[in-house]
Amino acid sequence: MKSIAVVILNWNGKKLLEQFLPSVMAHSPEAQIYVADNASTDDSVAFIEATYPEIKIINNNGNYGYAKGYNVSLEDVEEEIYALVNSDVEVTQGWLQPVIDLFERDNETAIIQPKILDYKNKSYFEYAGAAGGFIDKYGYPFCRGRILDTIEPDNGQYDDDVEIFWASGACFFIRKDVYRALKGFDEDFFAHQEEIDLCWRAFNKNYKVRFCSAATIYHVGGATLSTTNPRKTFLNFRNSLWMVLKNVPKDQILPVLFVRMVLDGLAGVQFLVKGQVANFFAVLKAHFHFYLKLFYFINKRESKQYNNYYNVKSIPYKYYVKNGKVFDS
Repeated sequence: MKSIAVVILNWNGKKLLEQFLPSVMAHSPEAQIYVADNASTDDSVAFIEATYPEIKIINNNGNYGYAKGYNVSLEDVEEEIYALVNSDVEVTQGWLQPVIDLFERDNETAIIQPKILDYKNKSYFEYAGAAGGFIDKYGYPFCRGRILDTIEPDNGQYDDDVEIFWASGACFFIRKDVYRALKGFDEDFFAHQEEIDLCWRAFNKNYKVRFCSAATIYHVGGATLSTTNPRKTFLNFRNSLWMVLKNVPKDQILPVLFVRMVLDGLAGVQFLVKGQVANFFAVLKAHFHFYLKLFYFINKRESKQYNNYYNVKSIPYKYYVKNGKVFDS
């Protein structure tokens, strides 16, 4: 059986560790558990050392965010499979074995996502990943079980092991060798959508990403930044533009970015209408940062990109104009 490391990134998250580590410890006998600490100033590390001495602690020198935090932490983790798990995740009995089995059955599968349900409403999918991610032509992500803000109940409609486009960073399984071949997450992203960028780069190198319905976890979501936090809005809009610039085929970049500018502008107006002025300015700031590093990210493009990365041309059009609020394969 392949060796597996469950790696939980932590920053000042003692309360989350107290709440969610017990399920990880109880239901992960196949794994070595690590907590990678991003220079917390609370007593997270002391709590782990006193309560769970069997956990290996990785002490990072700063708050590196999700992307660099994991890149630095995984440098010396040598298990064959990495399970990158948010600190606000409750796992279930037997959650690891179906994933290990899927990796062993299909050597071409490089990345796997389990079924992600809502910790606060366990009969529903959770926003950040649901039953596996996809992307439209313009770089807007969506999931089976979650289209924009519409979230479906889990009625077994996605109980399969299909190929998907991206796996959620809330619970992200990847082969060590693939992670290292892809040079990990893009550290410029800091946090948000770095996992989609990594999966897109994997797609462009012919790796497969799959969903594993037999593995279930419950995710709180928004435990670090709420969905309405302007910082989160900034990171999502900026990183999405960077991701498009890096990964869309060369002949499609200009038309795709033009449409994105229009749609992002409409999103900004919507924030204003709702009275969310700080989020409006977060969108403007995101676009400013995008232009500031335009040529830098052009130089980060790799040699090959594929046109068939999307299965829906425009998810906002499908959602708002066609009332398409449920995933349609």
